[in-house]
Amino acid sequence: MFRMDRVKKAFTNRWLILLTVSVLFWTKTIFAYYVDFSLGVQGSVQYFILWINPIATTLLIFGLFLYVKKIKPALIFLFLLDLLNTVILYLNVIFYREFTDFVTIKSVLGFSKVSQGISGSSFALMKVHDVLYWIDLLVFLGILIYIFAKRKEIVSKPVKKTFAIAISCLSALIFSVNLSMSEANRPQLLQRTFDRSYIVKYLGLDAFTIYDGIKTEQTNSVRAHASSNGLTDILKYTKQHYAAPDPSKYGIAKGKNIIVIHLESFQQFLINMKVDGQEVTPFLNSIGNDNKQTLAFDNFFHEVGQGKTSDAENMLETGTFGLPQGSLFTQLGNDNTFQGAPAILNQQAGYSSAVFHGNVGSFWNRDHVYKNLGYQNFFDRSYFNASDESLGYGILDKDMLKETVGHLEHLQQPFYSKFLTVTNHTPYLTDDKNFNFPSLKTGDSTVDDYVRTAHYLDESLRQFFDYLKASGVYQNSIFMIYGDHFGISDSNNKDLATALGKDPTTWSKFDDAQMQRVPLMFHIPGYTGGGIQHQYGGEIDVLPTLLHLVGVDSQKYIQFGTDLFSPKHDQTVAFRNGDFVSPNYTELGGQTYDNKTGQVVDPKALGIAPTIDAEQKQVKQALSLSDKLNQENLLRFYTPAGFTPVDPKKYDYHDLDQKNAAIEKQKGAQSTSIYSKNGNKTTAALYPPIQ
Repeated sequence: MFRMDRVKKAFTNRWLILLTVSVLFWTKTIFAYYVDFSLGVQGSVQYFILWINPIATTLLIFGLFLYVKKIKPALIFLFLLDLLNTVILYLNVIFYREFTDFVTIKSVLGFSKVSQGISGSSFALMKVHDVLYWIDLLVFLGILIYIFAKRKEIVSKPVKKTFAIAISCLSALIFSVNLSMSEANRPQLLQRTFDRSYIVKYLGLDAFTIYDGIKTEQTNSVRAHASSNGLTDILKYTKQHYAAPDPSKYGIAKGKNIIVIHLESFQQFLINMKVDGQEVTPFLNSIGNDNKQTLAFDNFFHEVGQGKTSDAENMLETGTFGLPQGSLFTQLGNDNTFQGAPAILNQQAGYSSAVFHGNVGSFWNRDHVYKNLGYQNFFDRSYFNASDESLGYGILDKDMLKETVGHLEHLQQPFYSKFLTVTNHTPYLTDDKNFNFPSLKTGDSTVDDYVRTAHYLDESLRQFFDYLKASGVYQNSIFMIYGDHFGISDSNNKDLATALGKDPTTWSKFDDAQMQRVPLMFHIPGYTGGGIQHQYGGEIDVLPTLLHLVGVDSQKYIQFGTDLFSPKHDQTVAFRNGDFVSPNYTELGGQTYDNKTGQVVDPKALGIAPTIDAEQKQVKQALSLSDKLNQENLLRFYTPAGFTPVDPKKYDYHDLDQKNAAIEKQKGAQSTSIYSKNGNKTTAALYPPIQ
């Protein structure tokens, strides 16, 4: 028979109390992982990490009650710790249901969208099973009330301090094992932080909350001491570094739709490559080799750091570099002031704007950053059919691109639109159903399947372009097609060497650097002055180049790149680690390589030391000034003439199709959307069947 005196007696055993409360909270956390969160766990290692990650922090936090000598105050302390942890867990559950994201310190302080979601509407987000998050606390509280109501002292010996310390040390040891396994499975987990869900998946909610608090404090400290005086050197550099546009190319795409194709993990060597006699990317080859309508670059380099895709997006949208560690999007993107392409094009040339992405909106913190950039529309995974086939980092590109039609056709023209592909992403997962292309046979599965996913991406784009031509959008658009970063890492390059006709035994750091080439193509239907461009450039140069092509001068904006077509274009390409490449020489880790031979040379002996030193000084200056600009959020102190600072509160990415349809209706005959131009009929039927 159940007796409260036995419960009361059990509550004198601190070890049993700690074990019981910890196990119950661990159970609630695992329940949330599986039922209310979508963490994308794959493989036995990740599942094991998921199951152990709440243990360390739970033991560490709840174990603090062992240090309280008297049992009653200790029980109250433990209850409060349990309550606080449950509140954090449940707050994230409610927030995740509304926004598919986790609560940050800035959210709690009101700097983000939490005020919109965690309010009266939270009642609508509650579910019946939510009682499971609170039932243990209610029982705990009931027992405490019973114990204290009796007003009798509970005899319980305090835990020896050495034992309490041992529990804390055990927690630290478990966390170290957890972190080591996580870093092995996802390298640079804490440095890159490309999605908050990854920190939760690997380290747990408590660790994420602590980590987010530390990062927030570091950022606030730097910004608190910033002032407009910090802009002096930045403005001086960017004004002197500005390169006036080539008059023959300035405005050649004025008024045209801008369609940006983001080729995930796509390197230059894939262009014109063949496997077993078959072209890997026949469609992209046809675009790149179009010497009339396409301006294609063969010496264009990615310049990303740990932020990878987000670094590429940041450079192309803002003309500033990524951070030396981590991702600017995730670390600073929530409240940084930007003067990005969507806002500039909207204010200077009347462009509407949209991004299409087959993954969740929180990935790389895009759901926040895009608002600060001025993107009016962001169609993330939630806007696509739930039954679409997924593989790796989102729905397959063919499905994603086909589904974008229903959203794209309601945008007012001209529009600035970006399509983020994801299927060509490490670990390059393939199947025989969707990937009908031979693999390489190097023995390295990453390298072997890379060409298969690249071919799939190429087929996806061919079908998308067929639609654009059939719907009449193609002729009135400029296409910017670029690879965001490497697909094959330096550690795998030697396995790829043979397929590229190179000797893996002589592969060097110089070869690794040359592999940072990625495609950049400006395809302009109706243009006749195209051809292969041999000048050197990097992702930092794209924004001023694009702006000049559509007739918007970049001079008054703070941008660290230069127009690729300008006679004064700076051909020194800075890598994020401070190395650089130029048309004649490559500087890597203090060693200079001759681009023709790939061999290390002595700058002093060749008489080029002053040139190398000057280029190195400029590279370090540009990176340093860009970091200062972003880390101190200095753009809040600078507003170019004719530019209105972006107000992110104006943008809401819910119900976008209805909002755009309302704009069409309001404009009536003045509506310029594809849908309106097609007699208020959808153009979806013009999309070819997925093959």
